[in-house]
Amino acid sequence: MAAELVDRSGTRYPLTDPRWRGADGGPLALTPLPGITADQVDRNERSLWRYAAALPEPFPAGTRVSLGEGLTPLAPLDWDGVPLLAKLEWCNPTGSFKDRGVSVMVSQLRRLGARRVLEDSSGNGGSSVAAYAAAAGIAAKIIVPAATSAAKILMSRAFGAEIEPVPGTRDEVGAEAVRQSAEIPYASHNWHPYFLQGVKTLGYELWEQLGWDAPDNVVVVAGAGSQLIGLDLAFTELLAAGAIGHRPRLFVGQPADWATIVEAVNGVERDPGLVREPTAAEGASIANPVRLPEAVEAVRRSGGGAYAVGETELAGAVRKICARGLYAEPTSAVAVAALDHFIGTGDIRAGERTVLVLSGSGLKSAERMAGVFG
Repeated sequence: MAAELVDRSGTRYPLTDPRWRGADGGPLALTPLPGITADQVDRNERSLWRYAAALPEPFPAGTRVSLGEGLTPLAPLDWDGVPLLAKLEWCNPTGSFKDRGVSVMVSQLRRLGARRVLEDSSGNGGSSVAAYAAAAGIAAKIIVPAATSAAKILMSRAFGAEIEPVPGTRDEVGAEAVRQSAEIPYASHNWHPYFLQGVKTLGYELWEQLGWDAPDNVVVVAGAGSQLIGLDLAFTELLAAGAIGHRPRLFVGQPADWATIVEAVNGVERDPGLVREPTAAEGASIANPVRLPEAVEAVRRSGGGAYAVGETELAGAVRKICARGLYAEPTSAVAVAALDHFIGTGDIRAGERTVLVLSGSGLKSAERMAGVFG
């Protein structure tokens, strides 16, 4: 049966439908895909598109919008006696894992005839959409919080994107983008189903780099949870294809005041009167993840865990990972703090194969890094 888009109510839509959310108002996903085996990987393709056979429909070479994303290093580390592999996702073209999802999402939008796209992000998502829109010959508009520093959106401007500052919180900025999406195709890394299809190549890539085998544990940071959901998609598909023998456990960290996924995984009720304070891990400061149920289920299905990271703990994690020669931004270092926590609890052990995903570079977060080391 051909793949389709499906919303939470179960309504299905053809892949040619340009919608970014369902008629029920919720996010869209793809109907289950069969996964691939090693012989279906295009080993002549030096980008994430080597896993094109795992996507819901063919993307011939001439239809792909690619800047060489994927194939990021897997660096071995000795982490206080626990062997690790650090997945350096900042080696993607714009410095973060979001290039995986945006490459596939923009390819699909261009194929559906988009000549202009809209995104709401002041950070990695915005700069990635701006870059891939430029590569595709598509105009991009990025809506950002009015308080965003000029330095933070410099990359998006450099790629030629139109920047519109909007007063209010991150959620209010998102609401304005939804309003404008009635006129401009919405290239939202939080909403668009094809973004997750690109992010899942992270799981396929780990499988290949580990000799066509699955790790035991993968540790990530989450804001909206796309890495969790993408990895869950990849490992579910690989299990279905018989390409791996077990499902890796997914461990996630979030900044404590923005730990919506963590709280849901652990069954914690947040006091609605509590004020969410700003965090150095600004890329993970999302109060209401669009795909919260899916992110929670990804952790639970894997048998993993979730941990809320305090700001003092986060600063220590930044210093600790940098002391190993890896210049991870504070948002990425949330995963480092979560790793330390789960090693301490015994959930992650020395005899296991553990991957730490470092999703973004400290080079893109100079002010926050100065706050740690100043």
